[in-house]
Amino acid sequence: MYLYRKVSAYLEHWKADKYRKPLIIQGARQVGKTYAVLEFGKMNYDNVAYFNFQTSTTLAATFEENISPSYLLPLLSHISGLTITKGKTLIVFDEIQLCERAVTSLKYFCEEAPEYHVIAAGSLLGVAVNREKFAFPVGKVDRYTMYPMDMEEFLLAMGEEDLVKQIYDCYRKNAPMPAALHEAALKLYRRYLAIGGMPEAVARFLDTEDFTQVRHVLETVQMDYLDDMSKYQESSNEIKKTRLTYGTVAVQLSKKNTRFQYKIIKTGARAAEYENAIEWLASANLIFRIWRAGQVLKPLENYKDIDDFKIYLSDMGLLCAQKDIRAEDILFMEEELTDFKGGMTENYVGIQLIRSGFRPYFWRNEKGTQEVDFIVPLQGRLIPVEVKSGSHVGATSLREYVKRYAPAYSIRVSEKNFGFENNVKSVPLYAVFCIKDTN
Repeated sequence: MYLYRKVSAYLEHWKADKYRKPLIIQGARQVGKTYAVLEFGKMNYDNVAYFNFQTSTTLAATFEENISPSYLLPLLSHISGLTITKGKTLIVFDEIQLCERAVTSLKYFCEEAPEYHVIAAGSLLGVAVNREKFAFPVGKVDRYTMYPMDMEEFLLAMGEEDLVKQIYDCYRKNAPMPAALHEAALKLYRRYLAIGGMPEAVARFLDTEDFTQVRHVLETVQMDYLDDMSKYQESSNEIKKTRLTYGTVAVQLSKKNTRFQYKIIKTGARAAEYENAIEWLASANLIFRIWRAGQVLKPLENYKDIDDFKIYLSDMGLLCAQKDIRAEDILFMEEELTDFKGGMTENYVGIQLIRSGFRPYFWRNEKGTQEVDFIVPLQGRLIPVEVKSGSHVGATSLREYVKRYAPAYSIRVSEKNFGFENNVKSVPLYAVFCIKDTN
C-alpha cells in the first residue's frame, strides 16, 4: 500500500540540486522515514544500497576503522552486494544515531565524494546530537524533519484527491464549500483525530476499517516510545521524569488554561526538576513547545517568554490513545469530551501549522484573561489564528487582540465553512493545511 508523503517533493528537489549535500532525515519513530526514502530510491535510482545500524551488528565497526569515502565505498559495496555508482545508487544509512562515526563520515562524503547520493535517517538524532561527544557535521549536510501524516496527506491516503483540490480552491477564494462536501470533510477530520497520522495506523485503518486495530497499533508505538526513554537516558530518575511529563500532556490539554503547569506532573514540581525531561521529549520530536510572545513584534523569537509555554503531542492518534478516548466519542463528539475538546482541537491546529513550516507563538494579555491561540507570519505580516472546537465563534480575545495590534486580517479556525467577514478569514478545521506562507 503506497501512502503519499510530502517529503517526496523535497527529495526530488534534493536529488536535482547542484549544491546537494548528504541529507539527514530525522523525526520520531514510526513516522515513515525509512519507507519514504526507500520508495524514493526505488523510483529514482538504478539501485539502493541500504544499511541499518540497528539490525547489523558489524556495520558500526566498519566506520570505527576509517571514515574516508575512498575507504568506505568498496566495503559498503561488498556488504550490500551492489555496485555503488555515482549518481545512480542511493546510499541509505538508517538509524544513524547509533553510530557517531557514521554521522561524522557525512562531512567527508560532502567534501571528498559529493557526486555520491547519501541519505541518513535517525529516529532519535535530536537526542543524540545533544550528547557531548557527538561529532555532528555542521554545515556539511542538508536536513529535513519528518512528522506523522498531516491532514492533507491523510485525505490523500483516504482517496480524497478531488476533495483536497476543492478545499484549496475554496480557501483561496474564501468561498464556502457545498454543504454536503463540508459535512463530509468534517467527518474525515474527526476520523483523523481518532486515527492520527502514524503511517502504520493509517494503513491499518485502510486495510481493516477497524478502530480497535488502529488503537492496537498506536498503543504499540506508545510502548516503543516509552522503551526509548529507558534506552537513551542514563539516569533512572530522568527516565521517570520524562515518562511522567509525557504522560501528563493530555491532562494539561484538558485544563481551561492550557499553559504548561509543572504542578500537574507532580505536586510541588518545579521547572528545574523537569526541564531536562521536556527538552528530551522535544529533541525526540515526541512533543512540540509553543511559547507566549511577550510582544507582538517581528521577529517573535526576540520576545519569547521562556517561562510561559504550551506543550502538544506530535500525533493526534497518540494523544487520544494516551487519554484512552474511544474513536466513537471523537467521531460523534460526545458531551463527555467537553473538557478535552478545546485542548485536543488546539493540539491538532498547532501540529498542522508546524507541519506547514511555521514556528507559531501564542498571545495572552497582561491580566491573563484573554488569549489568542496562535500567531503566525504570513506574507511578512503577523496574523492571529483563533481556534474554536465547534461552530460557536464568540471572540472576545480576538477582538481585544485586533483592537491592540490591528493585524492586516485574522484567521478563525472552526467547524464553520469558508468565508471572509469583518476582516476575519474563516477556515474550517479540515483545511488548516492550506495556511502556508507562500512568500
